Amino acid sequence: MRVNKIKRATQRRKQHVRKKVLGTPERPRLSVFRSNKHIYVQVIDDVTGVTLASASTRAKGLKDQISNTSNKKAAGIVGQIIAKQAIGVGIKCVCFDRNRYKFHGRVKSLADAARKAGLVF
Repeated sequence: MRVNKIKRATQRRKQHVRKKVLGTPERPRLSVFRSNKHIYVQVIDDVTGVTLASASTRAKGLKDQISNTSNKKAAGIVGQIIAKQAIGVGIKCVCFDRNRYKFHGRVKSLADAARKAGLVF
């Protein structure tokens, strides 16, 4: 019973955010997913339904650089990587989709690092 209640609440929060954020070819959506151990980011064009770039703490090259994949430092590194990939594809402006998460902690450090690396939100 309690699990269903929590699941409904998270789905409601996610829909609340997503109804305001839509990725277009000119300004795709930067979607964040975080688990207890890792953080994942994708740049998505919602019109065509295509992922243009993606990065996570599970990448082979990144696992060697960091010891802990579930902290703000790791999220910042992922933010820099996704910004470099997006700029390499030709994307400079994105809509930030924080999903159902509050904009603090790992999500905020990822966004700040992506901004410093050249992405415009």
